[in-house]
Amino acid sequence: MLPIEALMDEHRIIERMIPPFKRELARMQMAQDVNAKFIETAVDFIRTFADHCHHGKEEGILFRELRKKTLSPQHAAAMNQLMEDHAHSRRTTNNLAIANASFANGNAESWRDVWQSLKDLVELFPQHIEKEDSNFFYPVMEYFASHELDAMLAEFWEFDKKLIRVKYETVVGELEKTSANE
Repeated sequence: MLPIEALMDEHRIIERMIPPFKRELARMQMAQDVNAKFIETAVDFIRTFADHCHHGKEEGILFRELRKKTLSPQHAAAMNQLMEDHAHSRRTTNNLAIANASFANGNAESWRDVWQSLKDLVELFPQHIEKEDSNFFYPVMEYFASHELDAMLAEFWEFDKKLIRVKYETVVGELEKTSANE
């Protein structure tokens, strides 16, 4: 298995979230209301799975290893654009979380900001995935020897093993802060 096949499998999971997101967008627009719990779940999914798990492997492992290579100008520019997409996703997800909290705290007009942020993510993810799957992943595998690909895949698996611990250490830390302030 190539490292990119693991990343592409994760893309399929991210793509499965797009239809529920679209249904929620339609519901929000009709009701001019927010299902705050749905948005909390969406934010958690994007931050934990799409960003920390998936983008973590791309940026922290694949892109790190690609930066050690002499990339063609086209591949270097593509990697930079993919990293900008990741940053845009983080900013938009943060905006989504802030708007959702505002709505939950009584600002009824915040539904528009929730809607816009979720819409932006629904538009970004399929385009971003297409760039990686169709135009970037397979060509950049040519920069690596077989043993480098195997080592990268092993590092992906190790990264995934640690992910659940990191997530819940963060949860515990947040709960400790909250209970200490009470």
